[in-house]
Amino acid sequence: MHAPSPGGSLLDQIVPSSLPLTDRAAETWIDSLIQSVSAEPDRAKLAAALGLDAARRLLAGIASGSPYLKGKMERDAARLERVLLSDPERHIEALIVELRSAMATVADFAEAMALVRRFKAEVALLTALADLGGVWPIMTVTGALTRTADVALELGVAFLFRQAVARGDWLASDADVAAGTSGYIVLAMGKHGAGELNYSSDIDLIIFYDLDRARLKEGLEPQPFFVRLTRDLVRFMDERTRDGYVFRTDLRLRPDAGATQVAMSTDAALIYYESFGQNWERAALIKARPVAGDLEAGQLLLDDLQPFIWRRYLDFAAISDIHAMKRQIHAFRGLGGIGVAGHNVKLGRGGIREIEFFAQTQQLIAGGRQKDLRVRRTLDALAGLAERGWIKPGVRDRLSDAYKYLRRIEHRVQMVADEQTHELPEQPDALERFSRFAGYETAEAFSAAYRKVLETVERHYAELFEATPELTAAGSNMVFAGEADDPGTVAALTALGFSQPSEVLAAVRGWHHGRYPAVRTPRARERLTEVQPLLISALAETASPDQAFAAFDRFLSELPSGVQVFSLLRANPNLMRLVADIMGTAPRLARVLSRRQRLLDAVLDPRTFAPLPAAAEIDRVIAADLTGATDMQDVLDRARLIGNEQSFLIGVKILSGTINANQAGEAYAILAERLIMALHDAVTADMERQHGKVPGGEAVVVAMGKLGGREMTAASDLDLMVIYDFDQDALQSDGERPLAPSQYFARLTQRLITALTAQTAEGPLYEVDLRLRPSGQKGPLATQIASFVSYQATEAWTWEHMALTRARVVSGPDRLSKRVDAAIHETLVRVRDRRKIAADVKDMRGRIATEKGTDNIWDLKQVRGGLVDIEFIAQYLQLVAANGAPSVLDTNTIAALHKLAEAGVLPLADAEALIGTARTINDLGQITRLCQEGPFNPDKAPKGLKDLAARAGAAPSFEALEAGLKDALAASAARFESLIA
Repeated sequence: MHAPSPGGSLLDQIVPSSLPLTDRAAETWIDSLIQSVSAEPDRAKLAAALGLDAARRLLAGIASGSPYLKGKMERDAARLERVLLSDPERHIEALIVELRSAMATVADFAEAMALVRRFKAEVALLTALADLGGVWPIMTVTGALTRTADVALELGVAFLFRQAVARGDWLASDADVAAGTSGYIVLAMGKHGAGELNYSSDIDLIIFYDLDRARLKEGLEPQPFFVRLTRDLVRFMDERTRDGYVFRTDLRLRPDAGATQVAMSTDAALIYYESFGQNWERAALIKARPVAGDLEAGQLLLDDLQPFIWRRYLDFAAISDIHAMKRQIHAFRGLGGIGVAGHNVKLGRGGIREIEFFAQTQQLIAGGRQKDLRVRRTLDALAGLAERGWIKPGVRDRLSDAYKYLRRIEHRVQMVADEQTHELPEQPDALERFSRFAGYETAEAFSAAYRKVLETVERHYAELFEATPELTAAGSNMVFAGEADDPGTVAALTALGFSQPSEVLAAVRGWHHGRYPAVRTPRARERLTEVQPLLISALAETASPDQAFAAFDRFLSELPSGVQVFSLLRANPNLMRLVADIMGTAPRLARVLSRRQRLLDAVLDPRTFAPLPAAAEIDRVIAADLTGATDMQDVLDRARLIGNEQSFLIGVKILSGTINANQAGEAYAILAERLIMALHDAVTADMERQHGKVPGGEAVVVAMGKLGGREMTAASDLDLMVIYDFDQDALQSDGERPLAPSQYFARLTQRLITALTAQTAEGPLYEVDLRLRPSGQKGPLATQIASFVSYQATEAWTWEHMALTRARVVSGPDRLSKRVDAAIHETLVRVRDRRKIAADVKDMRGRIATEKGTDNIWDLKQVRGGLVDIEFIAQYLQLVAANGAPSVLDTNTIAALHKLAEAGVLPLADAEALIGTARTINDLGQITRLCQEGPFNPDKAPKGLKDLAARAGAAPSFEALEAGLKDALAASAARFESLIA
């Protein structure tokens, strides 16, 4: 690269104690890093630099907290020296000048990619050190990262146009300026457009081209040319090579992403936005900025779009859309505390998105008349809103400070492993390490500070939205009495967002006439009258008021009594908002509520929105409830009460955004495990009362499938297997009604299945599937361990060993549990014929495709590239690699993919893509299985559910979600074919 700048070095500007002191191992690592520099003068310089206490503390803290940055420094100690001894601002400018010079003459695509990747790598290290060392404030860091993306895109587009000129495809007298006058427009969106990129950010782009400016050779069609050029640009930016990548690139914000090409003409764009543009697209375009290609054409396009983005007046539908967008965040106000472990810094309650979202919606409301509010940066928007009197200066200051704090934490999260993630670690030891990396002495200190910021944001977010609409005020003045519809009430309901106000009026009149059992008594109708205005307003605030109202009407029709429910809602307005959201978003949960209204009491527990309970806490709940059971039937009823209540509360946490899919899968699995353990104990005790014990007899329950992988959803069944053992000379049990050992354990298994599946007065608990046991449906219900070991060694098919990668003991005595775990491990680490396993896997996938194949992308399991393909990849690679690398074994699919990548079995780029797709599928699976029964059909799903799915998939709209999902599934399907070979 170049020699260090003569200005004040980054080293001189490091803030002492920017990271807490760390362990001795990190100190030793610094010494070995110095020794890795081969040239004596350079080694001496680095040693002198790292002899300073502030520098050593900084690097030691980084080494302990970020494997990614540690590896970056190890790979190129000379680069580290350059960065430390240079003034950071001048260093970046020099790097840009150097890159421009090199890119001006490069002709080879691979060489151009390498130049930009090496440039990005040095900037990434510099910005990380300047950030972590307290040299730059957070918005300077985001500005530097944005500048990096801008330069890379600018030079990438210029390079591609020079190539087009060289091929003769593009007519230009001066190849060096071809891109700047080409009509090819690269718009940066989101944080990139606002100049606020985060450390491991994707860049969101929309690509347009102006046909009037195109200078293509005769006969060359514009659209194929610009689409191909765009695909090359994406490859130039985000393809992972040995030099890494520049920025992951996302084109899903383009108009109608599911149906359009990756580049669109400006004429088509203007027609789309004028005719079909949606309010979320208006909000997104606030941050749009031309960054590469023809900047003049880009600005002209944005000028043409101003009337679409900024409207002088907002109609009620637009305001309703804004409120629906706000509801997607699902920050349920005042319902419990905020968790830290696993919290999503961006999308979680009190997170970055809430600050950004408020600023954008207020800009949309006011920016039509007040042009000074048409700014891209979030902090500028907050400042402008305060200056214009939309918010108070104190609110601006607190939200601005919170925004900068959360962005800093977001960077720490992403610096750990250079992943586009926003979630804090879940495990206590990982959270402790991260807290130190974030500059705190302990996780407790970090959690207190972090929670305080989230609570501040959440409080202001709620207050700011409550201050905006006159909409809810209409609820208290509505008239539902009389035969004819009151015109004022019809108008008020329409303003609130109901498209069929007469049907709402008719239904409410029916309530007051005692149509349903819940409203037959005068007292119930009196309570209904008191709660009605808030209820109507709460239902109106959902994404789909009509569907939410219809669901609440069904809910009311199924209630045996209404007094208690209406009183509960009257005393807890926040609960009413939650109920309204369930009605508008989750028909399945609404039906559960109507059958089990006591679940509303459970939601009022302050712990509902606290962090998920640990297994020990679930055990205490189960023990407390089952201890007083009078007989086995009572045990089953009480187990169902616990299971239904706890499952519902997990669902509410998912719906509210308090937990993510991974946390939900584990929570459902922990609940199922603890209930299995309790019922296993109860059934065993009941067997021993009737039939005694088998000498030396023990039985364990092995979880497979979703339960084994801790990936359960609200509707998952339990894949189980029971394995037992007993003394060799035991002939029968020792009770009054003795049984032979095999008969004894078969009966115990049958009773356990009944305990889990029987429909009682309190409803069902789980469906159970035993088909994964040895010999499947033809085999005995329970298997002796010797038979299990023999079967796995001599008879089991490849698919059975694949299923075994997700097997783990969840209930039973320790001695036998360890033997079974060891037998499973032994089976999985055997030497295997890779070709045979690959052939078996492909054959099995083909059979499944023949029997259950589908093109429906919402059949997330069976569609090609879906869950089956990803699970098969993970299971296949574990089977063929475990003999040499047993560390790759993990029952959880995403964890297994991580381990396979760490062991070098799965290429990192493939692992990242598969993990990203698996997470999206899990997120969507949790939402769809929670919110409705049966297959997900977008054409029939409530708008609220589709909005929630888009939020879960981190997409700006449902249409963008579908487009992104299609692309991800196609990529996974291709990886299945290439990896299983």
